[in-house]
Amino acid sequence: MKLLKSSQMDLKCDVLLPMNQGGAPLRGALTRFERQRITELHRVSPHPEEGSWPQFPSDFRSFSSSMNSLTAGFSLLTSLIGIILVFVALAGAFWFGTRSGHDHSGASAPKVEQLYTCGMHPQVIQNKPGTCPICAMKLTPVRKQPGGAGERQIKYYKSTMNPGEVSQSPGKDSMGMDMVPVYEESAAESATIAIDPVTIQNMAIRTERVTMGPLRRTVRTVGVIDFDETGLAQVTTKFKGWIEKLYVDATGSHVHRGEPLFEIYSPELYSAQVEYLLAIRQGANAGSGAEALLESARLKLRYLDISDEQIAELEKTGKPKKTLQVFAPIDGFVVEKMIVEGQMVEAGMTLYKLANLSLVWVQCQVYEKDMGYLKLGQEAAVTLSYLQDRKFRGRVTYIYPTVDEKTRTAKVRMEFHNPGYLLKPGMFASVELQAELAPSALLVPDMAILRSGEKNTVFVALDGGKFDPRTITLGSRAEDDMYQVLSGLNEGERVVTSGQFMLDSESQLREAIQKMLHPKKPGEAEAAAHAGHEMQSPTPAAASATAAAANPHAYVCPMPEHVSIEYQHPGKCPLCEMTLVPVSAAALAKMQPGGKVEYYTCPMPEHIDVKLDKFGKCPKCGMTLIPVMPEPAPPAKSHAGHSAMAALPSPLYTCPMEEHADVVSDKPGQCPKCEMKLVETTKVKHAPQAEENWRKQHPTPAHMNAEPQLQP
Repeated sequence: MKLLKSSQMDLKCDVLLPMNQGGAPLRGALTRFERQRITELHRVSPHPEEGSWPQFPSDFRSFSSSMNSLTAGFSLLTSLIGIILVFVALAGAFWFGTRSGHDHSGASAPKVEQLYTCGMHPQVIQNKPGTCPICAMKLTPVRKQPGGAGERQIKYYKSTMNPGEVSQSPGKDSMGMDMVPVYEESAAESATIAIDPVTIQNMAIRTERVTMGPLRRTVRTVGVIDFDETGLAQVTTKFKGWIEKLYVDATGSHVHRGEPLFEIYSPELYSAQVEYLLAIRQGANAGSGAEALLESARLKLRYLDISDEQIAELEKTGKPKKTLQVFAPIDGFVVEKMIVEGQMVEAGMTLYKLANLSLVWVQCQVYEKDMGYLKLGQEAAVTLSYLQDRKFRGRVTYIYPTVDEKTRTAKVRMEFHNPGYLLKPGMFASVELQAELAPSALLVPDMAILRSGEKNTVFVALDGGKFDPRTITLGSRAEDDMYQVLSGLNEGERVVTSGQFMLDSESQLREAIQKMLHPKKPGEAEAAAHAGHEMQSPTPAAASATAAAANPHAYVCPMPEHVSIEYQHPGKCPLCEMTLVPVSAAALAKMQPGGKVEYYTCPMPEHIDVKLDKFGKCPKCGMTLIPVMPEPAPPAKSHAGHSAMAALPSPLYTCPMEEHADVVSDKPGQCPKCEMKLVETTKVKHAPQAEENWRKQHPTPAHMNAEPQLQP
């Protein structure tokens, strides 16, 4: 602060003026009296003497300039504060109006309850803060959903510690804990199980992918190598005699057709030679009677199994022989030798037994449940215990028509070529019969299937640690412990193969909860049944046209040769691959079974050109021929302007589940797979798929529209 003294006036006063850093006085620091006082001093002595007030004029000018700048800044600051206050006032008014409007519109709406959940276990929901009862983590608030039409509805309340304890009203469970609400969307997904990754690892859950592949089934059994019965021969004589000499004197000797086996003496044979020679001599000097006698003597020798070469030699020498040589009738091995030199033999006695081992049989037993995988001409493979490094390939040539009552097995015969005679009769052999039922089928591992007796269930792994239980329909069993899936799964889905029993217990618990919450009323089934009677009855013509399709007595192949086989399910004929058609009991009674075999051929593919009219042996390889049925006639093409598709009943019902689109019916009812009520196809998105399945299951061939004719 600086002290200004006024020495020019008699007034003795001191003026205290605040100064800034540059020495200029601050205007805002002077009072009104002080400013008036300074003005009066300046008016009295406008030109003070030198030395009396040397610095006052310049200091005052600086003071005035500073005061003007401060005044302008203060005015600008005041304007800015005013603008800000205006904006704050407008924003407050807008907020207050919005708040008031919201409160007014929601005055009648119920208050939304704040819920809390666990980040690791979303199924844990409480209406107050706390910790998760599973992992002890702090619960986080659930973001409130907007009200109105999208407000979630509480379906029931459940216990967090005992999932089986539910209630229709809020309260506490048996353990004293608050029960949490379960909403409609959560109940709809109650079948889906959610598990955190740590628990999945602790449960050792493993999954495999559902794939498409060939449906093959390998039947393994044990067979016994046997002689080819058509290659056996016995050596006997038609006369009594004595063995003079043996050429083949050991069992197991290999002989060829036409080789001598032994020489035999017989008085009966010697007298027959003498009679033939006498008839020759008499025939040279006599007439027609001598010719008849000569022919009778020649036939006697032939009936005694004397060959034409031996008769010609007798005519040439003109002398009867004491002994006669007996030759081998076939190529083969001596499997039995019943004579020695000097032995007397009776007529018809078995002397040798020969077997041709170039072709052998393998007899095996197959269980009757595996008979559907066998057919004539099917390739078979055998391995031997002493030759494990090689495999022999053959063909199925005969399936015996009987089944052993004790073992419940059927006998199957296969034929194998035997180069080197490695396949020895009496040996045991491991037999493999591989059948390809379908070139491409949906396959699921056997370990993934849970069988409850009534249904088959698998657990499908979804994203986010969720598992969905699926009821599936199984077909035939394939190799590598795989099963064919007819419905319920899609290619590429992953199914649980380990740990599914724990998932199944959780799924059954949830299913039990749903049944307790929504029990079936006794009158629901009757009401559904009576609902069908309220529908409009079809016309008599339509009723007769769809009688067999609606309530078929059986399914048969449209081929006349195959109508003797009745099937209890739709599908394709295993003989000709034509689609089976439904028939009523009246139509089935008019169909007379019949058919014929077109020809017999060799089971070997390289001898497929062999076509014979009767059963026998292949002239090229000697294997037993198999029958071939006629090829099915191609389906008749529809004429222009006519639809080839079968007429659809109206209305047509199907299961609301898309994976059960193969369940179609012309009457209301329940789905046999999921027990859901059938709905009209016009109300579901998979209507085209259901209608196509109806056409496949109920075809109307042109030749089946007419009344079946009786065969004479």
